Amino acid sequence: MKSEATTVEEYVNSLSEDRKAIINTLRKVVKKNLPKGFTEEMNYGMIGYVVPLSIYPKGYLGDKHQPLPFMNIASQKNNIALYHMGIYSDCILMNWFKEEYKATYSKKLDMGKSCLRFRSMENIPFELIGTLSTKVTVEQWISQYEHSKQKKQR
Repeated sequence: MKSEATTVEEYVNSLSEDRKAIINTLRKVVKKNLPKGFTEEMNYGMIGYVVPLSIYPKGYLGDKHQPLPFMNIASQKNNIALYHMGIYSDCILMNWFKEEYKATYSKKLDMGKSCLRFRSMENIPFELIGTLSTKVTVEQWISQYEHSKQKKQR
């Protein structure tokens, strides 16, 4: 469910107390571990971690007003979702995450192309998400994004 909030604080304050605590914990983990250069802002109705236009002025899909998205956190009706574009674009990173999750957590991973869904709040792998957050720098993400755009243009 897309939020109409215009700031991260407004988004968080709109949540129930239990969801607010989970989202704030996720934010702390991500912000502590995300490489320098990514910024936190509302993006697609969720909390987003993006490459700002000051670093990548071309913008997402050529839109010079839209920063390059990388990661999002959302409180949805039935789950907490973490969207990580690095997992979607890098099969090595995806396989690493799946293997680490399986080795550490007993619950089955609920995963889409870039989306990790956590229906049970006590099963969110905060430490693993922190490690995942360290794996891609701004420069690497821009390079991956540019490479994927070139592949699509061929």
